[in-house]
Amino acid sequence: MTTKDLTFTVRPLDPLKDAELLHGWVTHPKSAFWMMQDARLEDVERAYMEIAADEHHHAFLGLHEGRPAFLMEKYDPAHRELAGLYEPEPGDVGMHFLVAPTDTPVHGFTRAVITAVMAFLFEDPATRRVVVEPDVRNTAVHALNAAVGFVPEREIRKPEKQALLSFCTREQFTKAVAA
Repeated sequence: MTTKDLTFTVRPLDPLKDAELLHGWVTHPKSAFWMMQDARLEDVERAYMEIAADEHHHAFLGLHEGRPAFLMEKYDPAHRELAGLYEPEPGDVGMHFLVAPTDTPVHGFTRAVITAVMAFLFEDPATRRVVVEPDVRNTAVHALNAAVGFVPEREIRKPEKQALLSFCTREQFTKAVAA
Protein backbone atom coordinates (compact mmCIF):
# COMPACT_ATOMS: atom_id res chain seq x y z
CA MET A 1 0.00 0.00 0.00
CA THR A 2 1.23 3.46 -0.83
CA THR A 3 0.13 6.70 0.78
CA LYS A 4 -1.71 7.54 -2.47
CA ASP A 5 -3.97 4.58 -1.61
CA LEU A 6 -4.91 6.08 1.77
CA THR A 7 -8.49 7.19 2.13
CA PHE A 8 -9.91 9.27 4.91
CA THR A 9 -13.35 10.23 6.10
CA VAL A 10 -14.16 13.32 8.11
CA ARG A 11 -16.91 13.78 10.66
CA PRO A 12 -17.84 16.61 13.01
CA LEU A 13 -16.04 16.38 16.32
CA ASP A 14 -18.14 15.49 19.35
CA PRO A 15 -16.53 17.56 22.13
CA LEU A 16 -17.68 15.27 24.94
CA LYS A 17 -17.33 11.85 23.32
CA ASP A 18 -13.99 12.71 21.65
CA ALA A 19 -12.40 14.72 24.49
CA GLU A 20 -10.47 11.84 26.03
CA LEU A 21 -8.99 10.85 22.67
CA LEU A 22 -8.10 14.47 21.88
CA HIS A 23 -6.60 14.99 25.31
CA GLY A 24 -4.09 12.23 24.60
CA TRP A 25 -3.23 13.82 21.27
CA VAL A 26 -2.93 17.49 22.24
CA THR A 27 -0.87 16.81 25.38
CA HIS A 28 1.56 14.45 23.62
CA PRO A 29 5.16 15.77 23.36
CA LYS A 30 4.96 15.58 19.54
CA SER A 31 2.04 18.05 19.66
CA ALA A 32 3.94 20.89 21.32
CA PHE A 33 2.96 23.40 18.63
CA TRP A 34 -0.74 22.76 19.43
CA MET A 35 -0.01 24.64 22.70
CA MET A 36 -2.12 22.44 24.98
CA GLN A 37 0.67 20.45 26.63
CA ASP A 38 -0.57 21.10 30.18
CA ALA A 39 -4.29 20.85 29.41
CA ARG A 40 -6.48 18.73 31.66
CA LEU A 41 -9.29 16.63 30.18
CA GLU A 42 -11.76 19.29 31.35
CA ASP A 43 -9.74 21.97 29.52
CA VAL A 44 -9.96 20.01 26.26
CA GLU A 45 -13.69 19.44 26.72
CA ARG A 46 -14.21 23.15 27.41
CA ALA A 47 -12.10 24.29 24.45
CA TYR A 48 -13.95 22.06 21.99
CA MET A 49 -17.37 22.87 23.49
CA GLU A 50 -16.55 26.53 22.81
CA ILE A 51 -15.63 25.68 19.22
CA ALA A 52 -18.84 23.65 18.80
CA ALA A 53 -20.86 26.68 19.93
CA ASP A 54 -18.98 29.10 17.64
CA GLU A 55 -20.54 29.85 14.25
CA HIS A 56 -17.11 30.89 12.89
CA HIS A 57 -15.06 27.88 14.08
CA HIS A 58 -15.63 24.15 13.51
CA ALA A 59 -13.73 21.03 14.56
CA PHE A 60 -13.66 17.71 12.73
CA LEU A 61 -12.21 14.29 13.40
CA GLY A 62 -10.48 12.57 10.49
CA LEU A 63 -10.67 8.79 10.28
CA HIS A 64 -8.45 6.33 8.46
CA GLU A 65 -10.04 2.91 7.99
CA GLY A 66 -12.65 3.94 10.56
CA ARG A 67 -10.09 4.81 13.24
CA PRO A 68 -9.40 8.35 14.46
CA ALA A 69 -6.27 9.64 12.72
CA PHE A 70 -6.33 13.44 12.80
CA LEU A 71 -8.00 16.55 14.09
CA MET A 72 -8.92 19.41 11.78
CA GLU A 73 -10.23 22.85 12.61
CA LYS A 74 -11.82 25.14 10.05
CA TYR A 75 -12.42 28.79 10.93
CA ASP A 76 -13.39 32.11 9.41
CA PRO A 77 -10.18 34.17 9.57
CA ALA A 78 -12.15 37.42 9.35
CA HIS A 79 -13.70 36.58 12.74
CA ARG A 80 -11.28 34.18 14.51
CA GLU A 81 -7.53 33.68 14.87
CA LEU A 82 -6.48 36.24 12.27
CA ALA A 83 -9.08 38.98 12.75
CA GLY A 84 -7.27 42.29 12.39
CA LEU A 85 -3.93 40.68 11.43
CA TYR A 86 -4.40 40.61 7.64
CA GLU A 87 -6.91 41.75 5.05
CA PRO A 88 -9.31 38.81 4.50
CA GLU A 89 -10.75 38.14 1.06
CA PRO A 90 -14.10 36.56 0.21
CA GLY A 91 -13.73 32.79 0.26
CA ASP A 92 -10.85 32.70 2.79
CA VAL A 93 -10.97 29.74 5.18
CA GLY A 94 -8.56 29.24 8.07
CA MET A 95 -7.31 25.77 8.95
CA HIS A 96 -5.42 23.89 11.67
CA PHE A 97 -4.66 20.19 11.62
CA LEU A 98 -3.05 17.72 14.01
CA VAL A 99 -2.13 14.16 13.11
CA ALA A 100 -2.55 11.66 15.91
CA PRO A 101 0.79 10.89 17.54
CA THR A 102 1.99 7.34 16.95
CA ASP A 103 4.90 5.11 17.88
CA THR A 104 4.76 3.49 14.43
CA PRO A 105 4.80 6.31 11.87
CA VAL A 106 3.97 5.55 8.24
CA HIS A 107 6.14 7.41 5.71
CA GLY A 108 4.03 9.98 3.88
CA PHE A 109 1.00 9.64 6.17
CA THR A 110 1.02 13.25 7.38
CA ARG A 111 1.32 14.53 3.83
CA ALA A 112 -1.64 12.34 2.87
CA VAL A 113 -3.59 13.83 5.79
CA ILE A 114 -2.92 17.46 4.85
CA THR A 115 -3.82 16.63 1.25
CA ALA A 116 -7.12 15.13 2.45
CA VAL A 117 -7.76 18.14 4.69
CA MET A 118 -7.21 20.54 1.80
CA ALA A 119 -9.41 18.48 -0.52
CA PHE A 120 -12.14 18.52 2.14
CA LEU A 121 -11.93 22.31 2.47
CA PHE A 122 -11.99 22.85 -1.29
CA GLU A 123 -15.06 20.59 -1.67
CA ASP A 124 -16.97 23.71 -0.65
CA PRO A 125 -17.21 25.82 -3.82
CA ALA A 126 -17.25 28.97 -1.65
CA THR A 127 -13.70 28.24 -0.46
CA ARG A 128 -11.31 30.20 -2.66
CA ARG A 129 -8.21 30.27 -0.47
CA VAL A 130 -7.00 28.45 2.65
CA VAL A 131 -5.13 30.50 5.22
CA VAL A 132 -2.74 29.10 7.84
CA GLU A 133 -0.64 30.69 10.57
CA PRO A 134 1.73 28.08 11.99
CA ASP A 135 4.48 28.92 14.44
CA VAL A 136 7.54 30.20 12.57
CA ARG A 137 9.64 27.51 14.31
CA ASN A 138 7.48 24.65 13.01
CA THR A 139 9.62 23.84 9.99
CA ALA A 140 8.03 20.42 9.52
CA VAL A 141 4.60 21.92 8.93
CA HIS A 142 6.06 24.61 6.66
CA ALA A 143 7.40 21.83 4.41
CA LEU A 144 4.03 20.06 4.42
CA ASN A 145 2.24 23.31 3.64
CA ALA A 146 4.57 23.95 0.70
CA ALA A 147 3.95 20.43 -0.58
CA VAL A 148 0.22 21.13 -0.96
CA GLY A 149 0.66 24.59 -2.51
CA PHE A 150 0.88 27.09 0.36
CA VAL A 151 2.91 30.22 -0.28
CA PRO A 152 4.20 32.15 2.75
CA GLU A 153 3.33 35.83 2.75
CA ARG A 154 4.90 37.21 5.93
CA GLU A 155 5.47 36.72 9.60
CA ILE A 156 2.81 38.04 11.94
CA ARG A 157 2.72 38.44 15.69
CA LYS A 158 -0.13 36.65 17.43
CA PRO A 159 -0.65 36.80 21.20
CA GLU A 160 0.59 33.22 21.63
CA LYS A 161 3.28 33.00 18.93
CA GLN A 162 5.21 34.43 16.03
CA ALA A 163 3.41 32.95 13.03
CA LEU A 164 4.05 32.48 9.33
CA LEU A 165 0.97 33.70 7.45
CA SER A 166 0.57 31.54 4.34
CA PHE A 167 -2.07 31.13 1.65
CA CYS A 168 -3.10 28.40 -0.80
CA THR A 169 -5.61 28.93 -3.57
CA ARG A 170 -7.61 26.12 -5.13
CA GLU A 171 -5.40 26.40 -8.23
CA GLN A 172 -2.16 26.22 -6.23
CA PHE A 173 -3.45 23.15 -4.39
CA THR A 174 -4.53 21.40 -7.59
CA LYS A 175 -1.17 22.08 -9.24
CA ALA A 176 0.83 20.95 -6.16
CA VAL A 177 -0.96 17.62 -5.72
CA ALA A 178 -0.88 16.86 -9.46
CA ALA A 179 2.93 17.11 -9.50
